[in-house]
This record gives sequence, structure tokens and C-alpha cells, in this order.
Amino acid sequence: MRTSDMLAPALAAALALTAGAALAQTTPEPDVIKALKACSAIKPDGERLACYDKAAQSVTKAQETGEVIIIDKQTARAARRQAFGLELPTLSILDRGADKAETETLEAVVKAARTDAEGRLVVTLEDGAVWRQIDQEIVGKPPKAGSTVEIRKAAMGSYRMKIGAQPAIRVRRSEAGPAR
Repeated sequence: MRTSDMLAPALAAALALTAGAALAQTTPEPDVIKALKACSAIKPDGERLACYDKAAQSVTKAQETGEVIIIDKQTARAARRQAFGLELPTLSILDRGADKAETETLEAVVKAARTDAEGRLVVTLEDGAVWRQIDQEIVGKPPKAGSTVEIRKAAMGSYRMKIGAQPAIRVRRSEAGPAR
């Protein structure tokens, strides 16, 4: 099997990843991706193949040196989930091609919950994320380890946490240590 035949599926995947996300892209497209896309405009088969071979080598080299990072949708989803609630505008690249529900809501399992000195709830999720209550609402029944909570984006950079059938409380992701 020729090298170009083996690279075709990888190139198609890379093109699909970048083409589908191009509309939502806020940063300039890397030159190696532009060069790869430009190959499709070449009519003669031999020249187009040579262009793709050269472009594939450039993409491979750029990926190996870290100049370009290519991730699949599953990896982006995992990173979005881990960063949910943190103010990291530079990671908005991970939102490309994502369902709005994936970027607006998180359903997670509670590892531990406690109240702080002010009587506000502090919840640590199984992934280590710590969420702190920022409103004065009284939580009738705090979540227990193993229970599920739903966290949704709300206004002004805050989030709302739903614990069972209770009214949602306003929370913010904290980088402080885990609940004790």
C-alpha cells in the first residue's frame, strides 16, 4: 500500500475536523492546514497527490513539534467537562462542533459535600472540581456522596446547581482544595 493511500483517511479526518469547525473559528487557521486544503483545488491527479503528500508531511511535522495540535471530538468533550465552570476563554476552541447542551450543562456525581463557615454549601465532584454556593438560599437536604447534581450556566458568570427536586442554588466553580 502506498503512503498516500494510508494517509488519505487521516487527511480526510483532519480536513473534516478543521472544515466543520472553521465557521466557529476565532483564531487564524494554521498555514499547514491552509496548504492541505489548497491541494484539493489542483486538477491533475499527480500534482494533487504530490501536494497532499507534501502537506501531510508538514501537518505531521507540525503536530510532532507541537506547532499544531489535533484533537478528536471525544478528547475535546472530556476537556470541556473538566474545565466546566472555570473562566478559561482561551479554551473556547474546544467548543467547536459541540452541542450547546454540552457547553451549557453538566451532570456530575458528588464525591463530598459540606457547609463552610458562612453556612454555604461546598460540593466536590468525583472529577475533583469544587463548587461553592454564592447565594443565601437554604439547602434543605445537601447532596450525599454518590448522588447526582446538575449544573447549568446562568447569568453574570455564575451557575445554578440542581440537587434532586430542590430549587436550584447559585454556585461558582472554585479552585480551592477538595471538600473535607
